[in-house]
Amino acid sequence: MPNSAVFVPHFHWDREWYEPFQVFRHRLVTALDTVLETAEANPDFRFTVDGQMAAVEDYLEMRPENRDRVVALVKEGRLAIGPWLILLDEFLCSGETIVRNLQMGWAAAAELGGSMSTGYLPDMFGHIAQMPQILARAGIEHAALWRGVPGTVDGHAFHWRAPDGSQVRTEFLFDGYDNGLDVLLVPDQIGRALGEYAEMTAERWGNDPVLAMAGTDHNAPDPQLAAWLRRASSEERAITIATLDEYIREHVRDEVSAVVTGELRSHVRGNILPGVLSVRLGLKQRMALAERTIDHAERVNALWSGRDDTPFLSLAWHKIIESTAHDSVVGSGTDETCDQVEARLAEAAQTARAVRDAALAEPAARVPSDGHLVANPLPFPRTALVEVDVVAPPEGSALVATAADGSVQPVQLISEAPTVLSDERMDASQLERVLRRIHRRELFGRLIDHYELTAGSLVFHLAEVPTSGPFDLLILRREVAAAAAAHPGEWRVLTLEEARATALVPVRVPASGLASFRVSPGEAPAAAPTGAPATATDRTLANGLVEVVVAADGTLTVTGADGTVLSGVGRLVDGGDRGDSYNYAPPARDVLVSEPTEVAVELLDSGPLRGRLCVTRVYEWPAALSPDRDVRSGRTVPTPVETLVEVRAGEPFVRVSTSFLNQSADHRLRFHVPLPAPVAVSASAGQFAVTERGLTAEGGWGEYPIPTFPASSFVSAGAANVLLDHSAEYELVGDGSELALTLLRAIGSISVNIHPLRDEPAASEIPTPGAQDLGMRIENRFAVVPSATGWQGAHAVALAEEFRNDVLVARGTAPAGGTLPPDTTGVRVDGEDVFVSSIRRVTDAERGAGTEVRLAAMSDTGSTVRVTGAFTEATTVDLLGRPLAGAPVDNGLELVLGPWEIRTVVVR
Repeated sequence: MPNSAVFVPHFHWDREWYEPFQVFRHRLVTALDTVLETAEANPDFRFTVDGQMAAVEDYLEMRPENRDRVVALVKEGRLAIGPWLILLDEFLCSGETIVRNLQMGWAAAAELGGSMSTGYLPDMFGHIAQMPQILARAGIEHAALWRGVPGTVDGHAFHWRAPDGSQVRTEFLFDGYDNGLDVLLVPDQIGRALGEYAEMTAERWGNDPVLAMAGTDHNAPDPQLAAWLRRASSEERAITIATLDEYIREHVRDEVSAVVTGELRSHVRGNILPGVLSVRLGLKQRMALAERTIDHAERVNALWSGRDDTPFLSLAWHKIIESTAHDSVVGSGTDETCDQVEARLAEAAQTARAVRDAALAEPAARVPSDGHLVANPLPFPRTALVEVDVVAPPEGSALVATAADGSVQPVQLISEAPTVLSDERMDASQLERVLRRIHRRELFGRLIDHYELTAGSLVFHLAEVPTSGPFDLLILRREVAAAAAAHPGEWRVLTLEEARATALVPVRVPASGLASFRVSPGEAPAAAPTGAPATATDRTLANGLVEVVVAADGTLTVTGADGTVLSGVGRLVDGGDRGDSYNYAPPARDVLVSEPTEVAVELLDSGPLRGRLCVTRVYEWPAALSPDRDVRSGRTVPTPVETLVEVRAGEPFVRVSTSFLNQSADHRLRFHVPLPAPVAVSASAGQFAVTERGLTAEGGWGEYPIPTFPASSFVSAGAANVLLDHSAEYELVGDGSELALTLLRAIGSISVNIHPLRDEPAASEIPTPGAQDLGMRIENRFAVVPSATGWQGAHAVALAEEFRNDVLVARGTAPAGGTLPPDTTGVRVDGEDVFVSSIRRVTDAERGAGTEVRLAAMSDTGSTVRVTGAFTEATTVDLLGRPLAGAPVDNGLELVLGPWEIRTVVVR
C-alpha cells in the first residue's frame, strides 16, 4: 500500500455552461483572488489551473493589477498554467483547431512565465486518436486525463500511443479529477480517510504515492488546506502538496507497462456523454463554417495578398477556440449560453470573411469587370462548378465561358432575373424623392448605365458594368427639375435592369491557384471538358460516374463508378428521445416513423453540367412526448422533408441535402444508408486520422454504451462512403446492415435526473427549450460515394476536401473588356491520401516571412509527398513552430511521411 500521498490543489473551470460566460467569470475572479492570497500566505502551497489559459486571461482582464503576482508564482513553480488556451471537445472541431489551441495556450503561458509541460485534459468527453502525436510534436511528453480510458488499464498510468507510433506517458485520473475531496470532508480525519482510500486503491498505485486531486468545478480550495495537510502528514504516510506537473515528474517512480493505442471512448471508468455529438445541430454547423472560412482566409492572405492580416486572423482563431470548449460547442449549456457561443462563432466567421474578401480583392483588381476571378483553396488542381450572375443571352443564343488561355467552356443557364425592378406612378412634385435613392451612380444595388427622360416619363437602365460612359447626377437633377416644371401632373418612373441570368460555369483552377473567365454569347463546345455530361429525367440522374434512381418511396438507388449499388439510400427514421443534451434515450414505448404518407419528385436542372431533383416526402411525426415521457404523443404533425439530389459533371459522388421545418419536440431523426452486405467495422475521418470502430462500445461506470460515434469529414461502412459538411454522429444499426446518420436530436433539458441509459445526472435538470429547435428549418448536406473498395479505394480523403471546400469567386474590378490575367499556381501538394490542414503566413524574427504548410498522411502505409511552389528553402518545424531542420530546395520539396504522420514545414 502506498506510504505517501501528493495532494494537488486545483479547480476545473467550465468557462460557460449552466450559466453564461460573464456570470461564471464573476465567480472566477473571486476564486483566483483566493488562490493568489492563499499561495502568498503559504510558501508550501501549490495550485494547478486546469490546463487552460482562458481562465487566466479572463481573470487578468478584470484584475490587470495582479499580473505581476501571477507571474511571480508561475516562475516560482507554485502556480501551474497552460498548455491549452481552452479545454476543448476534441471531436467537435478540426485537428487544425486543436493545434492552434495548443499554440495559443502555450504562447499565452510563456508571457506569464511558462507553461506546465503536461497535456492536462481533465474533463473532455473522450479523446481523439492523434492527441499523443499532437502533444509529442509540441515537445510534451506527459498527459493527464480521466474519461474514455479502456478497462485494460489497471494502474494509475499508461503509455498512450497515436496511430503514427508517437506516445506520451499518461496519468489516469481513474477516480476523476476530484478524488481527493472525499478525503478532505472532515479536516480532523484526513489521515484516517487517506489511509482508507490508499488501501481501497492500493492496486492502482503500486509503489507510487497516491495522487489526491484536491479540487472540483468552479471553486478555489479552502485557504486552510495546507494547514490541514501539514497536521495530517505523518511518518506512516507523508503528505506533500504539489502541482500536477510536479507529481508526474518528481514523485512517480514505477515503470509503466500498459499501452493503449488510438482514441479513448470507453465508458468503463467515466461517462463520455456521447449525445453531445448530435444535440444543437446549429452549433456544429457554425463551427464548421467558421473553421472553413478562417482556413480559406489564411490561405488566400498568405498566397495572394500583400497585406499581413494576422491580427484579425488571431482574433478569429481565439473566438473559434473559445467556442470549442467542452461545454460550448457541445451544446450542453443553457439557451442563453448557446446563443452566445453561436454569436461568437458567427463573429469569428465574419472576421475571417473580411480578411478573405480583402485578400481576393487584390488579384481581382487585375481581372476586367466583365470577368470573374476564381481562387482554389485546395493545394491540388481541380475543375469546379461555379455559379455566377451574367448578362442574359439574346433569345435563341447560347453563352460560353472563355478562360485566360482562350479555351471555351459550356455554360448552363439555371435561372433568369426579372428586368423590371420598379414601375411607379407619382406626381411631378415627387420626382426629387426618387432621385434621393441614387448614390452617385448606384441605384437598387446596380449602376445606372443611362436614362431616358421624356414628357411624363423617366426610365432608368441599370447594369452591373455600365458601358455608356460617364454619368453626372447633378446634370440629371437639373434636367428632371426642368422637366417636372414643364410637365406637371402624373409621371411614370420605370427602373429596368439589363436582362440577367444565373449561369453554371466549369472552371479549371490550379493548385492553391487563381483562374479567371468571362461569359459571353457564343457557340458551345461539342462536349464538356469534364467528361460525360450530367443528365436528369423525372426520376433519374447520371453523369457517367454515378447514377441515381428515385424509388417510389422516395429513397435513392445509387450506382457508383465501379458498379457498386446502394439501395434505399435516404430512408428516414424518426423516433422519440426522452434523454437530454448529454445522452440520447428512447422512450419506454417508442414509436418509429419511417414511411412517408406522400412522395413527390420535381425535376429542377436537367444538365449538362448539373442535374438536380427535389424529392418531397411528407411524414406524420408525433408532436412531442407524453407527460410521463415514456411514450410519444398520439397527436402527429404532417412534416414535409425536402431532399435535394444532385450530380455534377465529373464528380464521382451524389450530393444530397435535406431540409424541413421542425414542428416536433423530443425526437431523433436519422438518415439511413442500407449496405449491400452487413459489416462489423466502420471508419470515420477527423482530427488527422481515420478511426475504425466496431458494432459495440465498452460499457461500465453508469452509462449505457450506445455505439454512436463521431465523424468529421467522412464516414465509411462497407461499400458506403458519406462525405460530410460538418461534424456528425453516426451508428451502424441492424447488426451492421445499415449506416445511420443523425440529422436532428431535439431535447428540452441540459440533464435529466432519471435517465434510462445513465445512472448519474450529468448536471442540474435545467430546461433548454431552444434545444428543441422548434420552428427552425433543419438543413443537412452530405455526399454519397459507392465503392466496393472502401474509403481508400474511393479516394475519400481528397473527395471530402473537394466536397467541403468550394472555390472562391469574385467579380473583377479592372476596366471591362481588358485581357484576362494568366492562371497562377500557388503551393501545390501531390501525394496519395495526404491531407493539408493549413497553409498560412508566418514570420520568424531571424528568417523573415514564410509560408507554413501542415500535412498529414491519412493511411497506415504513409505517403510520399511532393510540395512545389515559388520557394527555395524549407524548414521542418514542430507544432509550436520551433525549427527542427532546414535546407535549400530546388524544384520542389519531397517528403516521406510515415503512417499517420503529421508534418509541418515552412517554405520561403
